[in-house]
Amino acid sequence: MTEGAEPKQRDLLASPNTRLLFWLPWLLILIGGFIGGVTRTVLWTVGFSLAGAICLVNARRCGRRHCFYTGPLFLLAALASLLYGLHVLPLGPHGWAWILDITVAASLFFCFVLEKLLGKYPAAR
Repeated sequence: MTEGAEPKQRDLLASPNTRLLFWLPWLLILIGGFIGGVTRTVLWTVGFSLAGAICLVNARRCGRRHCFYTGPLFLLAALASLLYGLHVLPLGPHGWAWILDITVAASLFFCFVLEKLLGKYPAAR
């Protein structure tokens, strides 16, 4: 975690300007949801990869609790999207829905339930 300022001051989600960073990956995923084939594979892989990278950067910057979990989760979703789109991962005819539903459900759990129970930021050491 970066030294100096309080965690909330370093949190990318705390500022309206940097909060926009979190919408770009989801915009790619949303657009990909309406487009099939290779384009969906590319948009979802890039979107989830960006979301994962942004979360991991934020976890490092401020220690936001859910970012430690959603970062790897989104990177796994990117890998699942790539492998499913390349027909390597056999998730059946509703594989895209499985990827999205599990990722969204888990991220909502991490963002709202986990942070409500344990707090947004871990206690200072």
